[in-house]
Amino acid sequence: MMKKPFLTLLILLIMTISNSPAQFDRLNEHFITRSEVIAANGMVATSHPLAAQIGLDILKNGGNAIDAAIATNAAMGLMEPTGNGIGGDLFAIVWIEEEGKLFAINASGRSPMGLSYDQLMKELEAMDENRIPPSSLLSVSVPGAVDGWFELHDRFGHMPMSEILHPSVQYAEQGFPVPEVIADAWRRSVRFLSGREGAFLETFSIDGRGPEKGEIMRNPDLGNTYRLLGEMGRDVFYRGEIAEKIDAFMREHGGYLTFEDFVAHRSEWIETISTNYRGYEVHQIGQNNQGTAVLQMLNILEGFDLSEMGFNSPEALHVMIEAKKLAFEDRAKFYSDPDFNELPFDELISKEYAEKRRALISDRAMERVTSGVDGLKEGGTIFLTTADSQGNMVSLIQSNFRGMGTGFVAPGTGFSLQNRGELFSLDPNHPNVYEPGKRPFHTIIPGFVMKDGKPWFTVGVMGGEFQPMGHVQILVNMIDFGMNVQEASDAIRWLHTNSTEPTGRFDEYLNDGGLVRFESDIDQSIVDALRAMGHNVEIGGGFYGRFQGILLDHEKGVYIGGSEARADGQAVGY
Repeated sequence: MMKKPFLTLLILLIMTISNSPAQFDRLNEHFITRSEVIAANGMVATSHPLAAQIGLDILKNGGNAIDAAIATNAAMGLMEPTGNGIGGDLFAIVWIEEEGKLFAINASGRSPMGLSYDQLMKELEAMDENRIPPSSLLSVSVPGAVDGWFELHDRFGHMPMSEILHPSVQYAEQGFPVPEVIADAWRRSVRFLSGREGAFLETFSIDGRGPEKGEIMRNPDLGNTYRLLGEMGRDVFYRGEIAEKIDAFMREHGGYLTFEDFVAHRSEWIETISTNYRGYEVHQIGQNNQGTAVLQMLNILEGFDLSEMGFNSPEALHVMIEAKKLAFEDRAKFYSDPDFNELPFDELISKEYAEKRRALISDRAMERVTSGVDGLKEGGTIFLTTADSQGNMVSLIQSNFRGMGTGFVAPGTGFSLQNRGELFSLDPNHPNVYEPGKRPFHTIIPGFVMKDGKPWFTVGVMGGEFQPMGHVQILVNMIDFGMNVQEASDAIRWLHTNSTEPTGRFDEYLNDGGLVRFESDIDQSIVDALRAMGHNVEIGGGFYGRFQGILLDHEKGVYIGGSEARADGQAVGY
C-alpha cells in the first residue's frame, strides 16, 4: 500500500503541473536557469558580480550609463584579466536618449609603424613560423581601450573620471576574491604564460600560481595606473609615463611598438551598419570586426519560417548552420581595416545579396562554400552592458584577444599587452594582410537592436569566432521563438567551426563542410537527423560564449536583464 507522505507529494506535483502547464513546458523546452532581472531606474550586466555592483553604484551615485560602463570595464580589467584589460581594444555602441540616436566607436589599436611587412616576414622566418604567434611581441598592437574610455567620457560622461575609477583603485590595493570560473581560467593562463619576460608573475600570480576560488588577489600596479588615469587623463597613457614604460620594455626585449605609436593612436567615431530582421533593426560595428556576419546571417535566415520549423528542430538548425557557413566565407575574405581597402559592406548586407546566398541552401549540408562577392581589386573577451534612468544604454565589448593576451607586462603597469596582431593575414593579396599602422581583424562585437525607432535590446556574446553565431542564436530565440532575455541565453547552443579564417590565404575556401558541435544536453535524435542531412556533428567540446543583455520594455517602463548562467556574472538593477 502506498504510504501517505509519498501520495501527498505525488498529488501536489500533479496539481502543480496541471495548474501551470505553460511554465512547465517552458522550463523543459527552453532550459531556464533563473528569472530575468527587472528594474526601473538602471541596470548593469557583466561576467563578474563585483564589477556589476561597481557599475550599479556609479548609477546610484549620479553617474550615467556611460560612466557606469567605464567603471565596470575598469573593474573587469582588474578582476577578470583572463578576458580583458587596458592592454587591449574596445568597441561600443551607445544610445543617447537626449539626442535620440545611436553612436558607435571603434577603439582598436594599430600595428607598429616601424615594422614593415618584409621585416615581419624575416622575423617569422628566423622563428620558423608561418603565422604571427600569439606569444610573440610581434602580435602586439597599440592598446586602444583607454582612449575609447576617454572618448566616450569626453562626449557623454557625467562623473569625473577619478570618481569612476576610484572603486577599482580601492579593490586593486585592498584585494578582491576570485570567483570559480574566472579562477579556473586564471590558473590555466598563469601555467601557460609563466615564462614571459617582464612582470607577469609578480602581477598575476600568488607564489607563481594562479588563484584558487575565493582567494584574494591584489594588483597595486594597476591601481596606480588607474589613479594616474583619473588624475592626469588619457595623455598619461599615450603621451606620458605608461607609454614610456611600454616603449622601454619593447626596446629591451626586441619589440617594435614605440612611444611614437602611442602618440599617433586615435579612436574613430563611426556609423553603425544595420539590417532589418522581421521588424527589428539590428546594429553592428562592421569595419575590421566580424559584426557584419551577424547581419549577413540574419538576412539569409529571414527567408525561412524558423518559428514554424520550431526551436532546435533539425530543419531550423540546418538552415542556421548553412547561413553561418555562407557568411563566414565572406568574413574570411573581406572584413578588415577600411582605411586600407574599399570594402563591399553595402553589398554584403544587402537583401539582394542575401537572396542569392539563400538560394544555395538545400536540404543537404554544403561541403564546399565560397565567397559570393568578387575579390577586391587591389576565448579572451568580456562584454558588458549598462542602462540608466535617463534612457541611455551602452553595449561595450573589450578584449586582450587570447585570454590574458601575450602575457608581456611592462614593469609597474599592472596589465598584459594584447596579442590582437595575431589576426593579420600574411597573404599579400588579402585585404587583412599585415601593414604598418593598420588595425587587424577583430572578433569582438557589441550588438544593439532597435524596434520602431526606439532602443530595444543590447546584446553581446563573447567568445572568438562564436560571437556572430551567439548573437544570431540569442536574437532568433527571442524574435522567432518568443523566449525572454534569460531563457534565450540558457537554451542549448551550437557552434560551427573550421570555416576559413581572415588570417589565411585569399584563395582558400571551405571544402569539407566543417564541424558542428552542440552542448552536451542536445537530444540525440536531433544529432542523428543533422548527420542524415550530411552534417559532421559532435557533442561537447568547443566554447559556446558568454552572454549579457538588457532589454528596455517601453510599455512597462522597466529594464529587463539577463546574464550568462555558464559563468560567474549577473545582471543587477535598482
